[in-house]
Amino acid sequence: MNRKQLLTAIFVIGLLAIAFFCFGDGNEVVPLSPDDIGQGAQTAVDIPNYNEYTLDDVLDNKGNILADEDMAKESEKSPNMETKQVEKINEQAEDKPNEVPESNKKENPLKNETEKEKLMDPKLEKQKIIERDNKNKDKKDKYLTDPVPEGKPKPVEWQDVKINYDKELTCTLSVTCKSILNNMHLFNMDKLEVLPEDGVIYEAQTVTFYEGESVFDVLLREMKKNKIHMEFVMTPIYNSYYIEGINNLYEFDCGELSGWMYRVNGWFPNYGCSRYMLQDGDVIEWVYTCDLGRDIGGEWAVIGGEE
Repeated sequence: MNRKQLLTAIFVIGLLAIAFFCFGDGNEVVPLSPDDIGQGAQTAVDIPNYNEYTLDDVLDNKGNILADEDMAKESEKSPNMETKQVEKINEQAEDKPNEVPESNKKENPLKNETEKEKLMDPKLEKQKIIERDNKNKDKKDKYLTDPVPEGKPKPVEWQDVKINYDKELTCTLSVTCKSILNNMHLFNMDKLEVLPEDGVIYEAQTVTFYEGESVFDVLLREMKKNKIHMEFVMTPIYNSYYIEGINNLYEFDCGELSGWMYRVNGWFPNYGCSRYMLQDGDVIEWVYTCDLGRDIGGEWAVIGGEE
């Protein structure tokens, strides 16, 4: 080392010494005493010394560990048990169909009545009427007419009547088929073009007739005058004309229990239209029925103008 380098080193060491003695008081490092060392050790984290445990402590701890393992196993089993219970409940539900409470098993009378009406067999209904008529044969007249209710006009045989064309009288006549509109599910749709939209074929109006004429006579004349189709046939057993069709609407066009019926002054006579002798001021209504008169209030009377 030359002289210059030596002087430089001494100079640097001198500066460091001056700096140490000038600024070293505030940061003076004081060595720890044995007491301070003991207190610092107390703040450290206690690490257990397993060498201090006895055999009994280990066995007790093992028992706790086993208990924890058992609880873990039970918790693992419990979801499976719940699943099995749910499956069991579902199986029971499948085995037993849904049971309706007793209170809900009560039948609705209105619904049952409607279903009974729908299930009515037209042929059986006709058979019942025939059987009923046969039971009352002893009370019928020679034309198989049941006794007429008290206060109502009795039938008159048209062969025995002489019409007086010199005496004109008046009555009201109408022809309707409104019941068909309420039973379109039974109607013969091939006849749709001849069915009036409002169900009125011949609107109620006052017409002239002659003394001694019957309901049939008035209907025939007015239908011809107004060019309305009408078809009829004489049935000797009832001594009356039977009205088969008006305005091309025939019996059975709206079900097996359908056809034409007549009403005079609000009453459905139980004998043919040829046997009903008219009086001045009578109101005649020809009405189409779809249910042997039950739908128009004439269930006990006649259909087609005869029994």
